Amino acid sequence: MVDMSCQGCVKAVKSKLQTVEGVKNVDVDLDNQVVRVLGSSPVKILTEALEQTGRKARLIGQGVPDDFLISAAVAEFKGPDIFGVVRLAQVNMELTRIEANFSGLSPGKHAWSINEFGDLTRGAASTGKLYSPPLGDLGTLEVDVKGEAFYSGAKEKLRVADLIGRAIAVYSTEDKSDPGLKAAVIARSAGVGENYKKLCTCDGTTIWEATNKL
Repeated sequence: MVDMSCQGCVKAVKSKLQTVEGVKNVDVDLDNQVVRVLGSSPVKILTEALEQTGRKARLIGQGVPDDFLISAAVAEFKGPDIFGVVRLAQVNMELTRIEANFSGLSPGKHAWSINEFGDLTRGAASTGKLYSPPLGDLGTLEVDVKGEAFYSGAKEKLRVADLIGRAIAVYSTEDKSDPGLKAAVIARSAGVGENYKKLCTCDGTTIWEATNKL
């Protein structure tokens, strides 16, 4: 969803996105303030490109339209020390795209994985073993000196629908045998065209106000 009010906005948004590597097609719905992008560019890069036009942008759906019962999922790490969002989108029946942003981690390499259970009663320690080895092994996160990490990649044979209710865990080192630092449950996320809501019914917060709080 992009904050647009006129045809000039539409032209600026389309022109900017068409310069981004990996973008194949851009469709703009001014009435709903929705921009649909077909391609392989990371959400972070698309959002930054849109914000460079002076407009606010917020992801409201991801995946393949009309092809999968569940095509997108998200795991949110909500602090108080480690924050992050992991997004999973089904590209086709044999491939899932994974994108993640983290902050609050110590600099260096941290293992992370998809684990069997979404049980967070003891944090990452109660999420069980690695899910369907080696599918659940996500490798390592490279954390910079600010404690931030960004990951964008894809995993073959991984199906989003099979991951709902499981957990993503982050570890203190590259060793997955430790209890783990933090975990978050994988939940279903809106697919393409499933969420045009601009106002939160619980507190009246608009999507743009929510973006400012992230």
